Amino acid sequence: QVQLVESGGGLVQPGGSLRLSCAASGIIVSSSAMGWYRQAPGKQRELVAVMRGGSITNYADNVKGRFTISGDNAKNTVYLQMNSLKPEDTAVYYCNARRLMSRVEYWGQGTQVTVSS
Repeated sequence: QVQLVESGGGLVQPGGSLRLSCAASGIIVSSSAMGWYRQAPGKQRELVAVMRGGSITNYADNVKGRFTISGDNAKNTVYLQMNSLKPEDTAVYYCNARRLMSRVEYWGQGTQVTVSS
């Protein structure tokens, strides 16, 4: 059974930083596609960043240069380092996992990130 547990969300001022964590069980982070998505009120869920096979990364244009996705194989955990946060980054952030060559996706419960002064 795959479980994804996010943590690290909270309230931060504009320009600040947060690091989100996604602890995975039942799936190997380094050999999967691990992604971070977000959903703001009244908006569709959108892809923020994805890491495939533990090394290949892609980012949404609006977070490039500010966010970094990374993994810790020993902890089987994926991180999203978010710097220079803006109010428009406010959303619930979700961890997503998919085994390579599979279409089955798994989701975490989400963690709230609020950027406000």
